[in-house]
Amino acid sequence: MKKIVIIDGGPRRNMNTAQMLQSFAEGAKSVNEEIEIKSFRLYDLDYKGCMSCMACKVKGKAVNICKFKDPLTPILEEIAQADGLVLGSPIYFGDVTGQMRTFLERLCFPWLSYNDYSMTAPKRMPVVLIETMNGTPERNNSHGYGSMEHCLTVSLGAPERIIAYNTYQVKDYGRFELAAFSEPDKRHWREEHWNDDLQKAYAAGQKIAGR
Repeated sequence: MKKIVIIDGGPRRNMNTAQMLQSFAEGAKSVNEEIEIKSFRLYDLDYKGCMSCMACKVKGKAVNICKFKDPLTPILEEIAQADGLVLGSPIYFGDVTGQMRTFLERLCFPWLSYNDYSMTAPKRMPVVLIETMNGTPERNNSHGYGSMEHCLTVSLGAPERIIAYNTYQVKDYGRFELAAFSEPDKRHWREEHWNDDLQKAYAAGQKIAGR
């Protein structure tokens, strides 16, 4: 049975990134209810980025799955056997969250050969990268998944990118010091675009599930 792994790199359980990933999962399930979908929230885990232990590079024992043991280890092993991978993160200061970046170090470094700089994952698979941000298409400083997107592309295949722009930061703008943002303008954008953003995630789920 096909297995899809979803990695949520956002800190809030029910806000924009989580909702986009949920819509993706619903799209995949709409194709086949029996598809196995494994979802993991990075903010629920106690782990670190690459520890530079070099255990994945030992002569005669090199592997392409991180060997450092912590709560991230079984998730990396799940991804090695998956048929699709979905990563979701809000954009903070122009980049994915620190949790997502450290996760990607652990995922991708074992794929890199220091003999010839090739990158080989345990298994190629379709990848979807989801970003949610305050910026608009015309005005944002996002680098997205940055250099790690190149690693994913070389190792797994070119990803599909879905970006939700100008998302709500909070549900009640009256409670917070957010004068740089117009809540009526944000609401108008959301009314025009948010359902379409969710539908794009839903369609991506259908696409991967149908492969």
